[in-house]
Amino acid sequence: MRGDPSILHVDLDAMFAAVEQRDKPSLRGKPVVVGGVAGRGVVSTASYEARVFGVRSAMPMAQARRLAPWTTAYLSPRFTAYKRTSEVVMRLLGEVSPLVEQVSIDEAYVDLAPIGTDLSVPGVTGLATELKTRIATATGGVTGSIGAASSKLLAKIGSDLNKPDGLTVVAPGDELAFLHPLPVSKLGGVGPATEQRLHRSGVRTVGDLAAVSLEHLIDWFGQSHGAGLFRLARAQDDRAVISEREAKSVSAEETFDVDVTDPVRLKRELDLLAARVAGRLRANGLAGRTVNIKVRHGDFTTVTRAFTRDHPTDDGRLVAALARRLLTEVDTSGGIRLLGVGVSTLADFAQDDLFSDDLLSAVPAGADLPDEPAMVAPVLPLPEAAAPSDVPEPAADEGPAVWRPGQDVLHDELGAGWVQGSGLGRVTVRFEGPLTERGPVRTFAVDDPRLHPADPPSWATS
Repeated sequence: MRGDPSILHVDLDAMFAAVEQRDKPSLRGKPVVVGGVAGRGVVSTASYEARVFGVRSAMPMAQARRLAPWTTAYLSPRFTAYKRTSEVVMRLLGEVSPLVEQVSIDEAYVDLAPIGTDLSVPGVTGLATELKTRIATATGGVTGSIGAASSKLLAKIGSDLNKPDGLTVVAPGDELAFLHPLPVSKLGGVGPATEQRLHRSGVRTVGDLAAVSLEHLIDWFGQSHGAGLFRLARAQDDRAVISEREAKSVSAEETFDVDVTDPVRLKRELDLLAARVAGRLRANGLAGRTVNIKVRHGDFTTVTRAFTRDHPTDDGRLVAALARRLLTEVDTSGGIRLLGVGVSTLADFAQDDLFSDDLLSAVPAGADLPDEPAMVAPVLPLPEAAAPSDVPEPAADEGPAVWRPGQDVLHDELGAGWVQGSGLGRVTVRFEGPLTERGPVRTFAVDDPRLHPADPPSWATS
């Protein structure tokens, strides 16, 4: 740990839902759920108004609909809009410090040490407060929460404590006093299985965990898992903020002599490929957040699917489980010529490595992946192989086969709006935008030639 709170963790608050509320005045202050709206889709992000009712990320959308009130808006993701907002924020963070490590589309670490600023608690508090104001102004009202501390671990925990629009600065020397009263679930990577095992032993806070000997923890969880818990409970984290990480991936693939149609064999091949990838990761001291598969059909057409997790892993069982679920999104009935598994968005520090017993329990069957590839939230910068390539957002000059709730549209006469819903050959549109008042609603035939897909609206006032 450092001797000053010079590491910031900036986390945009319910970003996808916040962007939707910014761009759709009629949804401000109301429950909004973004995710896979059909079939077995899952929640990507829920607004804070929806979280009051128990809706949360990774929850099956069907369960969210049972919990949330009838006034809730259920929207398909608009990744172009989210990416634009993210880029604005990352440019702003780059103006604060040359050392910015973006770890996902809505969060980043900022190292204040190189900029020669006042790194006292009052100095960092003032800088972070001003930064929060600048973020809200630059994004048209999307807020961010910030944690500032002497390590990445504590900064990230701090940014989560007072959401939304929160600020937590951990003073040097107060790290353990800050960390130990928190529930063990606040430690990144401590999933339900580890939490339950600790609770059965009377360990509920990080302080309780710190009182357990290394020998006991290793006996309970194994060498790597137990040693990891021991370090985290003592806030032992010396990771640096890395502004640019070399783009790397670890992959393995197999080309079959005869096209394979047997789903049992395909699953077995995925398991073998995942084991090879995991072995290479561990041999190089790496772990990755994005699991992807490559499927080449007999006619040489190639399909990719990807899923990005919150934390990196090198666990072959989890890579295989995710690869299997990704394969369910691909039609394999015509035969598969080539099958590949890869892991990207690599890191040399993985909290998940410390909690291997939790990995599979954290990915419940039927609730971990969206049915629509467009629901896979990309990490920025996004590797080409990780892009949901087969279901792009409709281009502005192409009519979509299906109008998606939340989609941006443009009417030749009524102007810009967004899709409230569609069905039975009709589509309902509300005509409003980030710089307008609550707008009127109109219904059209789904093939009305005056209605077109559009790019996301601008929220800038000039």
